[in-house]
Amino acid sequence: MDFFTPRYDPLLVMASLLIATLASFVAMDLARRVRSEEPQVAMAWLVGGSLAMGSGIWSMHFIGMMAFTLPITLGYTLGLTVLSWLAAVASAGLALVITRHNALGLPRLAAGALAIGGGICVMHYAGMAAIPLAPGIVWDPGLVAASAAVAVLASAAALGIFHWLRRPAVRGRMLVQSGAALLMGLAICGMHYTGMAAAGFPADAVCLSTDALATQSLGGVVVLASAGLLAVTLFTSMLDGRLRRRSARLAASLQAANAQLKTANAELRTLAFRDPLTELPNRLLFEDRLAHAVAACDAHGHDGRLAVLFVDLDGFKPVNDSLGHAQGDLVLREAAARLRGVAAEGDVAARVGGDEFVLLRPQTSGADDCVALALRIVERLGAPFHVSGRTFSLSASVGIVIYPDDGAAAKLLAHADAAMYAAKQAGGGGWALFEPHMDAGALEQLSLQNDLRCAIEAGQAQLQLHYQPKIDAQSGDITGVEALLRWQHPQRGAISPAVFIPLAERFGLISALGDWVIEEACRQMAAWAAAGWPRRVAVNLSVHQLRQGDLPQRVEAALQRHGIAPSDLLCEVTESAAMDDVRQCRQAFDELLRIGVFLAIDDFGTEYSSLSYLRRLPARQLKIDRSFVRELETSADDRAIVQAILAMAHALGLRVVAEGVETDGQRRILVALGCDELQGYLFARPMAADALLQWEARRSTETVGEALTQISQSALTLPPAPQRPPPPRRHAPLLVQATDREVEAGLFTPLPAAAD
Repeated sequence: MDFFTPRYDPLLVMASLLIATLASFVAMDLARRVRSEEPQVAMAWLVGGSLAMGSGIWSMHFIGMMAFTLPITLGYTLGLTVLSWLAAVASAGLALVITRHNALGLPRLAAGALAIGGGICVMHYAGMAAIPLAPGIVWDPGLVAASAAVAVLASAAALGIFHWLRRPAVRGRMLVQSGAALLMGLAICGMHYTGMAAAGFPADAVCLSTDALATQSLGGVVVLASAGLLAVTLFTSMLDGRLRRRSARLAASLQAANAQLKTANAELRTLAFRDPLTELPNRLLFEDRLAHAVAACDAHGHDGRLAVLFVDLDGFKPVNDSLGHAQGDLVLREAAARLRGVAAEGDVAARVGGDEFVLLRPQTSGADDCVALALRIVERLGAPFHVSGRTFSLSASVGIVIYPDDGAAAKLLAHADAAMYAAKQAGGGGWALFEPHMDAGALEQLSLQNDLRCAIEAGQAQLQLHYQPKIDAQSGDITGVEALLRWQHPQRGAISPAVFIPLAERFGLISALGDWVIEEACRQMAAWAAAGWPRRVAVNLSVHQLRQGDLPQRVEAALQRHGIAPSDLLCEVTESAAMDDVRQCRQAFDELLRIGVFLAIDDFGTEYSSLSYLRRLPARQLKIDRSFVRELETSADDRAIVQAILAMAHALGLRVVAEGVETDGQRRILVALGCDELQGYLFARPMAADALLQWEARRSTETVGEALTQISQSALTLPPAPQRPPPPRRHAPLLVQATDREVEAGLFTPLPAAAD
């Protein structure tokens, strides 16, 4: 039998190879999309990918048919053409379904390759059968088998490549995927053209479907549609891949940020519930543990007891003052470590502030157990501390409270605190069990604190400034006054500043109290100036006020409100407050000096560090502490100290005020030593503003009267008869025993023998 000799268009053959390669590339890209964790997204990619991939392979078949020409006109029947397309789509879908599995074993690979290869064979031979010829196509069995084998092997290779490219760690993915797509395209084309070679077309054959789908028209539509579908699918896949990579990076960034946030939250929780210095639980965490322990204790009824021990280090402030806060922190860390070592398993040791610690024992047998624990704490904290090459010892005061024996849960800390103060008042270095009478002091302080808060709000109804004059040592004139706060309680009467000032500092009222004093002093200065009696007023500043950054602004605002010159206000700071934080004090002093306010160091001479730090504080005035003035007439040491302070202050250009002057002997010694101003009961006690004006009026009248009397007596008295010369002038009272050194210095004149 004679057969037609087919001819192939090389350009169309290359086009079929390109379509097959593009379809393979798209298929490999789709293999990653169908594994999405979102079921709806994966199903959408499976359906769309099957249509695109199957249509691509199917279109390759028709391009290959277009490249094949015979002397007769060919046409395709619709039904078999659709069947071949469905076979291609089904094969593509089956391949994508298989690639969704994580593992690709040999049985699954073999079954998948046979199924997909069979689908491709169905596509090809159904497409060939869509061309009915009479006589029919003569098939070469060997070549048909070879085409089927090529289809199965190509399918197996495709599945393997799909599975391999699915791994995230593949390097050069695009290049590898392109090469694999080219090989698969060659395999698909090889199967197609092997199948075409297996077909023999008789020379006398006639096509029975020339009036059906024409090869040229159908091929053009198929090529355009398939190429467009593959291009759109590939673009969508690549766009999805980019979005997924961006989402993955964003997710990784969010995950990293979330990890950092968790770390930050953990650190914040640590900061919120841990003391940063000692790493012990802070008050907040301790109160939480205490609440849980109380609940557990209540659940056990009469058998449940717990104990709270309040621990305070005795004499810790001198450590800070002498060694500095950095070394003091080391002491607190060591004390915390010792307290942690004393605590048993289940106990909670915490730092509640400063040098105060608490220890919770959730279960205790009673007072004996607690006392034994307190003794161990006192012993451990009483052992020597070694800091910066120095060895020193502290002691500890421990207050013990037992729940429920010693009151309600809400008062446990307050009762333990009260017991600790009782131990401290007994001399420190010991312990005290809470007793009901100790609560009275705490309640008294709480009541007084509430009353003080009300007094600040009421202002002049309860609070009042008393003023004590400062006297020029040479002329006797008033150089200014010091404002001293007084509190007249409606029920309790006058309350000493020694009581309510520490109370205000402890409960955070000192700032409001200080603001009231500054405001009232400025108001009174304005009233005196309007009455023609301007006076400089000194007010006392506490260490708490110095630590407030806006203190200078508040002082300046008060001066401006009342129209007071800044130089008329003198701010006094105790030496201990100035030495507590020299840097903070210096900053506040500099700001107040910028405004024009005068500054003074009060109670000077009580701190060992005064001389070394004085030059760093821009003060204008020093006030010698009354403790040196009190024994001035009888103590040579006090006179030497006062003389040294005066020499140093005058060398630095500072005026010196001696406070607590109560005797004329003290006055004369201070005048002889060169003191600038004097203040004390010898001249006047602190008094209200009205009483101060009356005192000044009486003082002026008495001074004028004494002057007139002296003038009158000198005019009426005859000159006295010659007498023996009077004794030399003495600069100290008769009761003062001058030392040889003082005589040599010219401070005192020795008494002649006749004077005895």
